[in-house]
Amino acid sequence: MYKLYIVGTPIGNLEDMTMRAVRILKEVSLIAAEDTRNTSHLLKHFEIKTPTVSFHEYSDEKKVEFLLSKLEAGDVAIVTDAGMPCISDPGYELIKAASDRGVKVEVIPGPSASTAAVALSALSCEHFTFIGFLPRKQSDRLKILNEVKHYPHPLVFYEAPHRLNKTIRDIISVLGDRKVSVSREMTKIYEETYRGTLSSADAYFSDPRGEFAFVVDGWDAGSERSFGDIDALIKDAQSSGRSFKDSCQDLIDATGMSRRDIYKKWLSIEKE
Repeated sequence: MYKLYIVGTPIGNLEDMTMRAVRILKEVSLIAAEDTRNTSHLLKHFEIKTPTVSFHEYSDEKKVEFLLSKLEAGDVAIVTDAGMPCISDPGYELIKAASDRGVKVEVIPGPSASTAAVALSALSCEHFTFIGFLPRKQSDRLKILNEVKHYPHPLVFYEAPHRLNKTIRDIISVLGDRKVSVSREMTKIYEETYRGTLSSADAYFSDPRGEFAFVVDGWDAGSERSFGDIDALIKDAQSSGRSFKDSCQDLIDATGMSRRDIYKKWLSIEKE
């Protein structure tokens, strides 16, 4: 068999396309693209006339077998709409199947929204955890967030504009109101990076537009108070006649605990 190339493509600005990527896409016999319509703009810009075929997250085993058969006659490249295949994008099934068949797989590195967002974040990111898109179902989102709640290094998320605020609020409810860097439309005309807290970012992006990548600061064990401290803070608030609603944000800021955990403590103390 011939070779399968994993080709990174620009996440916005076409000038970020590498010379090697252009050459490979011209030389292969077929390009498997997430969306052939989107890829056609890239190919036209670089005068690449290689045939394309669709390969996306809903492609079945028949499409994988079809592409493997094409590898018997020539090299094939896989691309997505933007960035690297397999990184929150289609490609895994084909690459695994090709590897299992003994096909040589080679990567042509390119732009990545995750590393670009990390570089822009101004957070300490010697180590970071890539989460990508959280599940659409809230219970599944909360489950993952609870699993990574105590990770000491920054967390990198992707999100679409119509789900951005819901996702940020779920992150606050589990992780607390941490520092965050939110980048949108990276490398494009309207590129923007907002740095602040999760709650201030939620307010700032009240009408979100574009594609988002954001970096949430890691858990700082030293910033959280003990349960004894939270008990004392809640008792002080209750004795002063303040409601949970009026006290909640102050308790989050003081302890780093999530709204849900504080509410549980509030109710348990109230019953005593």
